[in-house]
Amino acid sequence: MRRSRIRRLACAAALALGAALLSPAVPSAAAADPYQVLVFSKTAGFRHDSIPAGIIAIQQLGVAADFTVTATEDATAFTPQNLAAYEAVVFLSTTGDVLNDSQQNALKGYVDGGGGFVGVHAAADTEYDWPEYEDLVGAWFQSHPAIQEARLTTEDHVHPATAHLDDTWTRTDEWYNYRSNPRGDVHVLQSLDESSYSGGEMAGDHPITWCHPQQDGRSFYTGLGHTIESFADPDFRQLLLGGIQYAAGAVEADCSSTGEPGPGGDGAEAEAYTSSSGVQIAPHAAASGGATLGYIDHGDWAGYASLDLAGATAFTARVSSAGAGGTIEVRAGSATGPLLGSAEVTPTGGWDTFTEVTTPLTAAAPGAGPLFLRFTGGAGALFDVDRFTLTRTPATEDEGSLGVHLFYYPWYGTPEGPAGSWRHWQQGGHTPPASVGADLYPKLGPYDSGDIAGAVDQHMKWVQRSGAGVIVYSWWGQGSYEDGLAGDVMDAAARHGIEVAWHIEPYTGRTAASVVDDIAYLEGKFGDHPAFYRDAAHGDRNAYYVFESLRIQDWSALDAVKDTAIVLAQTTDTTKVAHFGGIYTYDGIAGATAPGWKQAGDYAKANGLVWAPSVAPGYIDDRAVPGNTTPTLDRADGASYDRQWNNALDPAIGGDPTWVSVTSFNEWHEGSSIEPAASDPPPGHGYETFEGAYGKTGAAAETAYLDRTAYWADRFEQRRG
Repeated sequence: MRRSRIRRLACAAALALGAALLSPAVPSAAAADPYQVLVFSKTAGFRHDSIPAGIIAIQQLGVAADFTVTATEDATAFTPQNLAAYEAVVFLSTTGDVLNDSQQNALKGYVDGGGGFVGVHAAADTEYDWPEYEDLVGAWFQSHPAIQEARLTTEDHVHPATAHLDDTWTRTDEWYNYRSNPRGDVHVLQSLDESSYSGGEMAGDHPITWCHPQQDGRSFYTGLGHTIESFADPDFRQLLLGGIQYAAGAVEADCSSTGEPGPGGDGAEAEAYTSSSGVQIAPHAAASGGATLGYIDHGDWAGYASLDLAGATAFTARVSSAGAGGTIEVRAGSATGPLLGSAEVTPTGGWDTFTEVTTPLTAAAPGAGPLFLRFTGGAGALFDVDRFTLTRTPATEDEGSLGVHLFYYPWYGTPEGPAGSWRHWQQGGHTPPASVGADLYPKLGPYDSGDIAGAVDQHMKWVQRSGAGVIVYSWWGQGSYEDGLAGDVMDAAARHGIEVAWHIEPYTGRTAASVVDDIAYLEGKFGDHPAFYRDAAHGDRNAYYVFESLRIQDWSALDAVKDTAIVLAQTTDTTKVAHFGGIYTYDGIAGATAPGWKQAGDYAKANGLVWAPSVAPGYIDDRAVPGNTTPTLDRADGASYDRQWNNALDPAIGGDPTWVSVTSFNEWHEGSSIEPAASDPPPGHGYETFEGAYGKTGAAAETAYLDRTAYWADRFEQRRG
């Protein structure tokens, strides 16, 4: 522990002892003991014009709250000896690489040894080459939309930084998106309601202010504070003061983790409501988080905007009651919405004596809305609610979602395989096996699509893990290499409960009439195969995606197969889909903005067509197509994939899809694959990896996109009902 901390605690102990001798009612003076704070605002990138206003505001807070402020942009201040004089260090909108290695070590040792760190706004846009800094600040900056008004949700009404705030707070600022969701590692104090503004890219779960222990020290971060006006806002100044006081150890606060990230999470502290009537926060030392949802009378209620009820089968709550007891009603969408279940609460003998109650839940209708709890009972205080959880049964637990289709490429070859030479891996002038035409390197290495017992069987295991129930087989015409492998791949798919639809590629000589002939050929050759996909909801018709369908102007020949096949056009131009049975997009970049998706989805629904927008984790083809000017889409540690899925499943953006198609399982040239990429690819070739995806590292990151696909497949199935 640092020497300044020892001096301060010794002084506090002496004062407390003297106070105890005079009167046992006099509290400890520890929180009022003067201390020093270092404010650091060096920038090596963008410089915020709000920095001077921020320094003045913190100095004024120090005068009022009895701490002194030293402001500097001199990184040589970061030595163990100098930092020992301070109880907290504030990174005020720092940017870029502002500390050298020894200064980084000094800051880490200072906080780990008992010091405090406060990050304000662009502190998250700092020290990208120092991995430990991401842990210290909580998450790195990814992007931001234009400055605009947004609504924040207060998730902790007890922490000194947010105790003064109402359930929601509407204000104007620059709203950061982060490279990863920190919720699993930090205690979230505030989150952004992404429905209240444009440009949120964190799939509906968007922490913006948080805190966490850092070994023996403490860390606090807020994404607020871009504008000069922020530092004149009394509510923001109080938030900043509470964060500094917590980091300095001047006040105590619960900063334990609030749980794993994800839209529609499965539990919450009951006091973290986002809307309410009648209830209040009740401090209780024995409660999780130090507080409960309390002061509950008959007819009161609380709502939780971030908790959707899709797939919830049971509700369990930790409760206490020295009052009359009563009933917790679980409702969907509002306090008067559909009643899904009721849990009876009997008196426990004290407000600090807790027990659990539970109730099964009837299935909520798709789109029924968020969780609401309504409370009923007799007169007076009824009970308190501490933490509660929702139990969900994954829709894809036993078999994959037949509504999630992965584009699958069986076109790879090796000299040892059926092709007798390298096939596709050498694209872009590369020499396999160490150098392949892809920016990522497969976990399996450059494999052969004819290796059914090896690579293909492993693929089907991974598809099964992804929660998808259908692969869309890239097929290049009758007698093609891919056609020759189709039966064996289907056998492997059947062994793992996977079904096969078809991606009819633009082979030489393709016409509308030839596609009709292809459909008859595939139906005749594979129609009786157990893996041959047929959609029960659409007359047991099989499915054919037609890539680059706009190359052909007249598709009237498809009328001959409309009763037996669903043929999908690749476009969102609804004037180009006559004679087709559905629409898809394929484009792995467009899903980030979903151009035309809503209009295409609405048209499909109105005209009895299938709508299957395509989502992708990213796109990069630099090694496969040297010199190509096609834009790329960075994976952003999973944020891009989540954004596209969120767009697809939001009816206001995605147009209520029938299926969701994923680009792709294994198109390595375009870097769009969810197939595991090696975490340790051959050195010297500049390969990317999945490192950091959804907070995972090393070997665990290799399957991150499979697992995230399973998450979204489950959410999609819940919405489909």
